Amino acid sequence: MKAIALIALMTTLATAAVSADDKVGFKKEDVAGTVLQRQVGQKVEIRLKSGEKISGKVEAVGGEALHLSSITGQEFYDAVVILDDISAIVIRTDRK
Repeated sequence: MKAIALIALMTTLATAAVSADDKVGFKKEDVAGTVLQRQVGQKVEIRLKSGEKISGKVEAVGGEALHLSSITGQEFYDAVVILDDISAIVIRTDRK
């Protein structure tokens, strides 16, 4: 009986982890920094107010800036993006 309960619990936790990982998890009080904070370690595409796109791995998010590494097309470069210059954050959610 304990084994069945343990398996059910593990299955539920695994399903919840996968479901949470597949979604952006947007909350109505979110700002660019909080959305990006949840993406640390993940690849994102940032669209700037100027229209430029930059994508890479989120390394860290500060109060006013974002550190991206492994910039797509410029893998040996990092970037620091001012959060106020961001107009959109594109996050891949189909982690198959």
